[in-house]
Amino acid sequence: MERGYCGLDCTKCEAFIATKNNDESLRKKTAEEWSKMYSADIKPKDINCTGCKSDGIKISHSSYCEVRKCNISKGYKSCGECSGYPCEHISFIVDNVPDAKEYIESIKK
Repeated sequence: MERGYCGLDCTKCEAFIATKNNDESLRKKTAEEWSKMYSADIKPKDINCTGCKSDGIKISHSSYCEVRKCNISKGYKSCGECSGYPCEHISFIVDNVPDAKEYIESIKK
């Protein structure tokens, strides 16, 4: 299992799965769903990611993901290492993804 800085399990992410399996139908489905969910114009070609901590292609949001940028700038492996956790950057995820919150908080202990 590969976890992002935010605690999300990358191996369960549709973009990660579509990239790993080169699955065009999953890219299309995910682009449509995420476009509605985030009120954005996401194209199937944008659905490519090998995980935010790995070498390789990143989904387009990773370039402006504040959680990722913050962890990289501080040299952290996750938000669980940060004394400022939880903050406004991670609140959406920890409020909506119990598994990610549990993972991050297990690091805090």
